Amino acid sequence: MRAGRLATFAYFALNGFLMGMWIVHIPSIEHRVGISHAVLGWLLLLLGAGAFVGMQIVGPLTDRFGARTVVPLSAAVCSLTLVLPGLATHAWTLGAALLLLGLGNGCLDVSMNAHAVQVERGYRRPVMSAFHATFSIGGVLAALAGARTLAWDWSAPGALGTAALLGLAVTALAAPALLPSAGSHATEAADAGTDAAVPSRVRRSTPRHVWFLATLALMIMLCEGVANDWSVLHLRTILDAPAATAALAYGAFATTMTLGRFLADRAAARFGPVALLRYGAAAAAVGLTAAALSPWIPLALAGWAVFGAGLSGCVPQLFSAAGHLDPDNAGANVSRVAGLGYVGMLAGPAVIGPLTHVVPLNFTLFLPVACCVAAAATAGILRPRGPVPTPHEGGAPG
Repeated sequence: MRAGRLATFAYFALNGFLMGMWIVHIPSIEHRVGISHAVLGWLLLLLGAGAFVGMQIVGPLTDRFGARTVVPLSAAVCSLTLVLPGLATHAWTLGAALLLLGLGNGCLDVSMNAHAVQVERGYRRPVMSAFHATFSIGGVLAALAGARTLAWDWSAPGALGTAALLGLAVTALAAPALLPSAGSHATEAADAGTDAAVPSRVRRSTPRHVWFLATLALMIMLCEGVANDWSVLHLRTILDAPAATAALAYGAFATTMTLGRFLADRAAARFGPVALLRYGAAAAAVGLTAAALSPWIPLALAGWAVFGAGLSGCVPQLFSAAGHLDPDNAGANVSRVAGLGYVGMLAGPAVIGPLTHVVPLNFTLFLPVACCVAAAATAGILRPRGPVPTPHEGGAPG
């Protein structure tokens, strides 16, 4: 079990590293292809579309063949497709490359989260948030590696190709430690002659509950997307902060988000996922409200930091709840939650832009505030619905 957990950490870090390497090289690839920022913005939608499709495809495949098979294949695809944007020479080839990269990223995202749910089920206590924190660490490593390779004047194909080879190596080394599939619970129940032989996927209440979780994921990840794309501009345009100071807004958000995820598992084990989502989303709403209304730069930075800390444990709880709801359909359920959440991640920044033509940027931030308030008010949806052991029903093995 411990080896399986370490392997899951490796795949989350790898996913963050691979996507971070793409992000670091966006300017050089844009220059190589010779496209404008506007065209790049449209092409990035293909990255999101590919990820969404990959998530929906790989979820059922993970349920059928097991995460131990699907995770390494998805990681290999994600690693190999990372090279393609660096080789693109025209807008249409870059679009095709981003579509395939998004597909690989979506496949790895859902399959590794499904395996994380399997690990968490074995530990019988929350461990999901730390995996998501490791994804962020992978992004930090990519930023450092990308900065170094750019300083060495490495070409984009060379840097991305090296990252891809590293990804394949990590994939091969971590694959043997992944947990084997636990088998179909419906089949085991059928052998025992119990009523549980009816697959849980046909129960009418399950899909509706999953879509509720997915809607919450959309709202929370919309908030994350807004912070990623608009936090720096908020300080720069509303408070007239210097460029270097404005950059600290995203830094404060990302730092507390990462640290919070390392602490969120302990908080979930002690207080429960409902409390973590309710009070975390409420704290995020307070933090972003303070940032939006603050006339002072230090208070605005503190607000963005509180916003990141509050959101840090929310999405992992939603993924975990979806995966535990029905072990036989964990991959499909996680794919629905992750897919709709990803739509929110893309839609949030896109919605804020047009709203700035109607109201000042700081007032548009009350859209994510409203999402946080709604998430806090509906946090009760995370109350356990099945026989999955809770932190109070058993401890971790060992």
